[in-house]
Amino acid sequence: MRVLVVGAGISGLAAARGLIAAGHEVVVLEQAQGLRLGGGAITLWCNGTAILGDLGVGLEGAGQRLTTLCLRTASGRHVLEFDLEALAERFGSAARVIPRGSLITLLASGLPEGTVRFGVRVMDLRADGDGVRVRTDEGQEYSGDFLVGADGVHSRVRTLVLGGGQAGLTGAAVWQGLTPAPFDPGSTTTLMVGRQGDFGFMGAGDGLMQWFFDVPWSPGAPPEDKPLEMLRRRFAGWGAPVEQVLASLEDGDAEVFPHTRHKVPRRWGDGRCVLLGDAAHGMPPVMAHGTNQALEDVATLVECLGTVPDPRAVVGVYSSRRRRRAALASTVASRALAVSGPRTVMQSEHLIRMNGATPPRLATRGFGLLLRSLSNRI
Repeated sequence: MRVLVVGAGISGLAAARGLIAAGHEVVVLEQAQGLRLGGGAITLWCNGTAILGDLGVGLEGAGQRLTTLCLRTASGRHVLEFDLEALAERFGSAARVIPRGSLITLLASGLPEGTVRFGVRVMDLRADGDGVRVRTDEGQEYSGDFLVGADGVHSRVRTLVLGGGQAGLTGAAVWQGLTPAPFDPGSTTTLMVGRQGDFGFMGAGDGLMQWFFDVPWSPGAPPEDKPLEMLRRRFAGWGAPVEQVLASLEDGDAEVFPHTRHKVPRRWGDGRCVLLGDAAHGMPPVMAHGTNQALEDVATLVECLGTVPDPRAVVGVYSSRRRRRAALASTVASRALAVSGPRTVMQSEHLIRMNGATPPRLATRGFGLLLRSLSNRI
């Protein structure tokens, strides 16, 4: 089968690898002039690394393996600790942080030359019982038996196939960066939560640290000319290492990404066209489920294309297998953090510290059950 994949991000390249390994002919259409290697680092939970292993992507030596997830209050007080090594042993794959550009490079390195066509902007598509045809902004046409929309949260394919509007803003945004680490964070990923928002940091390998701050966001507000000053004001008085991390940054280190969320559709496509990743279920980056869910989509779609005889029936089977878990991940990501309003009371120092009575083994078991509930793989 000839498959057109729109988008050469993580999900599109992963889909291309999986489909080629399954014997399909694949062409990836990417509107950029080359691979987009920018952005911060990606947290891969046990399900994400397991699927990448299935795709033949070797992560050993790339980024930073995670052994512990630590939750602290805004003052820095330890609340909960999750043993990620215990989960790695249980699931057969370890959690890891890896720069986005490194993961893109690893995914692309396994593709045959010429698989990705750059500078191709999809404007229209037509699908019928025989196949799919895509027209670009320059009048070129590409044809195939099946089409995969992996073109991100502002997906053109989603608009053409399902109609409707863009993903909605949630009222929060993340300021983040991948910069030289001012200290060694080791193999622990740390999240500090307070009523002003949250702050997280973790090593990403090669002396780099991924850090982020989640704060309120209003689309009508003027852009922040001095985001570091804003963050220093908002998180003043927080415990170590917030001040140390902020002091290590320079202008231009912090990028802002408003949180968006799609209503997860009941059917992830139509006819011979399907969606995956952010194009299907864009969600806030809270708890880092977005990329892992995109990889779950890839694994399920590859399986469906190999087991469902009629390509036109793939949409229904694929959607039914993935929708519930992706919708749950989206709900968890959207409700796990409040940056304004009454729900921030639950993130006060006193109430968060009350959760510190949970034994580490029980906390780890609960996190493992969450990961398993979100995965078709582990």
